[in-house]
Amino acid sequence: MEGRQAADALAEHDLSPTDVKIVINSHLHFDHCGQNAVFKHAPFYIQRSELTRARKQETVAAKWFDFAGARFELLDGDAEIAEGVRVVATPGHTAGHQSVFVDTDGGASVMIGDAAYTSEIYRDAEKADLSNWPGQHANRRDWTRSLKKVHNMRPRAVHFCHDTRVLDS
Repeated sequence: MEGRQAADALAEHDLSPTDVKIVINSHLHFDHCGQNAVFKHAPFYIQRSELTRARKQETVAAKWFDFAGARFELLDGDAEIAEGVRVVATPGHTAGHQSVFVDTDGGASVMIGDAAYTSEIYRDAEKADLSNWPGQHANRRDWTRSLKKVHNMRPRAVHFCHDTRVLDS
């Protein structure tokens, strides 16, 4: 939903922004970090290469992620963030993109961020027709490698940021 506030979405589940203890950004494009300041009390987990890239390239969005008091937990590759929660470096959309895997009883689910905009792109991977999606990757070779990496991890479910469908295996 456009214009939806994070605090309003949390309130629907009887939560408030202060209930959020950590934030994991897949990357630092405006539509993925635009409400980071709502969680200014929490550390932001991000790939070091992504923060470096964004500070150079995201001059408008910088105010949304690089605000006074923002605390970054910088990662260099795959890392366990908490028990059952890990980030997997998936460069390609941006140099420091990462996806989030969460272990469940039925297997891992992945919040893929923008490693694949849609379920079709994810499914078709290197054969995907990206002519309608010019921003899907900054580096096609890295992007293809990252999608193969996620496929090889065989997630139980894949959740997308720009597609409401969930792929279940």
